[in-house]
Amino acid sequence: MYIRLSREDGDKEESESIGNQRKILQRYIKENNLTLIKEYIDDGVSGTTFNRPGFNELLQDIENKSINMVITKDLSRLGRDYIKTGQYIENYFPEKNIRYVAITDGIDTYIDSTNNDITPFKAIMNDMYAKDISKKIRSVYREKQKQGEYLCSTPAYRL
Repeated sequence: MYIRLSREDGDKEESESIGNQRKILQRYIKENNLTLIKEYIDDGVSGTTFNRPGFNELLQDIENKSINMVITKDLSRLGRDYIKTGQYIENYFPEKNIRYVAITDGIDTYIDSTNNDITPFKAIMNDMYAKDISKKIRSVYREKQKQGEYLCSTPAYRL
Protein backbone atom coordinates (compact mmCIF):
# COMPACT_ATOMS: atom_id res chain seq x y z
CA MET A 1 0.00 0.00 0.00
CA TYR A 2 1.20 3.47 -0.90
CA ILE A 3 0.31 6.49 1.22
CA ARG A 4 1.16 10.11 0.47
CA LEU A 5 0.38 13.52 1.92
CA SER A 6 1.85 16.70 0.52
CA ARG A 7 1.90 18.69 3.76
CA GLU A 8 2.08 17.63 7.35
CA ASP A 9 -1.07 18.49 9.24
CA GLY A 10 0.65 19.45 12.46
CA ASP A 11 1.34 16.16 14.21
CA LYS A 12 4.91 15.68 15.42
CA GLU A 13 4.94 11.93 14.76
CA GLU A 14 2.70 11.29 11.78
CA SER A 15 0.06 13.26 9.91
CA GLU A 16 -3.55 12.45 10.77
CA SER A 17 -4.34 12.00 7.09
CA ILE A 18 -1.61 9.36 6.82
CA GLY A 19 -3.28 7.39 9.60
CA ASN A 20 -6.69 7.74 7.94
CA GLN A 21 -5.34 6.55 4.59
CA ARG A 22 -3.71 3.58 6.33
CA LYS A 23 -7.04 2.55 7.91
CA ILE A 24 -8.87 2.73 4.56
CA LEU A 25 -6.17 0.65 2.85
CA GLN A 26 -5.98 -1.91 5.66
CA ARG A 27 -9.77 -2.35 5.59
CA TYR A 28 -9.68 -2.88 1.80
CA ILE A 29 -6.88 -5.44 2.14
CA LYS A 30 -8.77 -7.33 4.85
CA GLU A 31 -12.14 -7.25 3.07
CA ASN A 32 -10.57 -8.52 -0.16
CA ASN A 33 -8.43 -11.24 1.48
CA LEU A 34 -5.19 -9.70 0.21
CA THR A 35 -1.76 -9.99 1.78
CA LEU A 36 0.04 -6.81 2.78
CA ILE A 37 3.68 -7.08 1.78
CA LYS A 38 4.84 -3.58 2.59
CA GLU A 39 3.69 -0.05 3.37
CA TYR A 40 5.27 2.84 1.47
CA ILE A 41 4.81 6.36 2.85
CA ASP A 42 5.69 9.85 1.66
CA ASP A 43 4.54 12.29 4.34
CA GLY A 44 5.02 15.92 3.40
CA VAL A 45 6.01 15.28 -0.24
CA SER A 46 4.16 16.87 -3.16
CA GLY A 47 2.36 14.67 -5.64
CA THR A 48 3.56 16.92 -8.46
CA THR A 49 6.91 15.14 -8.36
CA PHE A 50 7.63 11.43 -8.58
CA ASN A 51 11.02 11.82 -6.93
CA ARG A 52 9.77 10.67 -3.54
CA PRO A 53 11.61 8.31 -1.18
CA GLY A 54 8.65 6.02 -0.50
CA PHE A 55 7.60 5.92 -4.14
CA ASN A 56 11.16 5.19 -5.25
CA GLU A 57 11.29 2.32 -2.76
CA LEU A 58 7.99 1.01 -4.19
CA LEU A 59 9.45 1.12 -7.72
CA GLN A 60 12.54 -0.74 -6.54
CA ASP A 61 10.36 -3.48 -5.05
CA ILE A 62 8.42 -3.70 -8.33
CA GLU A 63 11.71 -4.12 -10.21
CA ASN A 64 12.77 -6.79 -7.70
CA LYS A 65 9.41 -8.54 -8.21
CA SER A 66 8.70 -8.29 -4.47
CA ILE A 67 5.17 -6.96 -5.04
CA ASN A 68 2.47 -7.44 -7.68
CA MET A 69 -0.07 -4.80 -6.64
CA VAL A 70 -0.18 -1.13 -5.64
CA ILE A 71 -3.11 0.24 -3.62
CA THR A 72 -3.78 3.90 -2.88
CA LYS A 73 -6.72 5.66 -1.25
CA ASP A 74 -7.34 7.59 -4.47
CA LEU A 75 -5.59 8.44 -7.71
CA SER A 76 -4.25 11.77 -6.41
CA ARG A 77 -2.22 9.89 -3.76
CA LEU A 78 -0.29 8.19 -6.58
CA GLY A 79 0.47 11.54 -8.17
CA ARG A 80 -0.81 14.88 -9.40
CA ASP A 81 1.21 15.06 -12.63
CA TYR A 82 -1.30 13.61 -15.09
CA ILE A 83 1.27 12.67 -17.74
CA LYS A 84 3.55 10.72 -15.37
CA THR A 85 0.60 9.26 -13.48
CA GLY A 86 -0.80 8.04 -16.80
CA GLN A 87 2.56 6.58 -17.80
CA TYR A 88 2.64 4.53 -14.60
CA ILE A 89 -0.96 3.32 -14.89
CA GLU A 90 -1.07 2.78 -18.66
CA ASN A 91 2.49 1.59 -19.33
CA TYR A 92 4.77 0.83 -16.41
CA PHE A 93 2.37 -1.11 -14.16
CA PRO A 94 1.00 -3.30 -17.00
CA GLU A 95 4.52 -3.99 -18.31
CA LYS A 96 5.52 -5.16 -14.83
CA ASN A 97 2.24 -7.09 -14.29
CA ILE A 98 1.26 -4.78 -11.42
CA ARG A 99 -2.40 -4.43 -10.48
CA TYR A 100 -3.25 -0.87 -9.47
CA VAL A 101 -6.20 0.01 -7.23
CA ALA A 102 -7.38 3.50 -6.20
CA ILE A 103 -10.08 2.63 -3.67
CA THR A 104 -12.27 5.74 -3.45
CA ASP A 105 -12.04 6.40 -7.20
CA GLY A 106 -13.15 2.84 -7.98
CA ILE A 107 -10.11 2.21 -10.16
CA ASP A 108 -8.89 -1.37 -10.43
CA THR A 109 -6.76 -2.30 -13.43
CA TYR A 110 -7.52 -5.98 -12.79
CA ILE A 111 -11.22 -5.41 -13.58
CA ASP A 112 -12.64 -4.08 -16.84
CA SER A 113 -14.66 -1.09 -15.59
CA THR A 114 -15.87 2.30 -16.81
CA ASN A 115 -14.13 3.78 -13.75
CA ASN A 116 -10.84 2.75 -15.34
CA ASP A 117 -11.87 4.47 -18.58
CA ILE A 118 -12.22 7.85 -16.87
CA THR A 119 -8.89 7.56 -15.04
CA PRO A 120 -7.08 9.94 -17.45
CA PHE A 121 -9.70 12.63 -16.80
CA LYS A 122 -9.33 12.22 -13.04
CA ALA A 123 -5.56 12.50 -13.43
CA ILE A 124 -5.96 15.74 -15.38
CA MET A 125 -8.24 17.15 -12.67
CA ASN A 126 -5.69 16.22 -9.99
CA ASP A 127 -2.96 17.97 -11.98
CA MET A 128 -5.13 21.07 -12.46
CA TYR A 129 -5.92 21.16 -8.73
CA ALA A 130 -2.20 21.21 -7.88
CA LYS A 131 -1.54 24.03 -10.35
CA ASP A 132 -4.56 26.02 -9.17
CA ILE A 133 -3.63 25.80 -5.48
CA SER A 134 -0.07 26.81 -6.34
CA LYS A 135 -1.32 29.94 -8.14
CA LYS A 136 -3.54 30.83 -5.20
CA ILE A 137 -0.69 30.50 -2.72
CA ARG A 138 1.61 32.65 -4.88
CA SER A 139 -1.06 35.35 -5.15
CA VAL A 140 -1.42 35.43 -1.35
CA TYR A 141 2.36 35.80 -0.98
CA ARG A 142 2.42 38.61 -3.57
CA GLU A 143 -0.34 40.43 -1.72
CA LYS A 144 1.49 40.06 1.59
CA GLN A 145 4.66 41.42 -0.04
CA LYS A 146 2.73 44.44 -1.30
CA GLN A 147 1.43 45.01 2.23
CA GLY A 148 5.00 44.83 3.58
CA GLU A 149 4.29 41.75 5.69
CA TYR A 150 7.05 39.44 6.88
CA LEU A 151 7.21 36.31 4.68
CA CYS A 152 10.27 34.46 5.91
CA SER A 153 10.28 31.49 8.22
CA THR A 154 11.46 31.64 11.82
CA PRO A 155 15.26 31.43 12.04
CA ALA A 156 16.70 28.23 13.46
CA TYR A 157 18.88 30.26 15.85
CA ARG A 158 18.64 33.19 18.26
CA LEU A 159 21.14 35.95 18.79
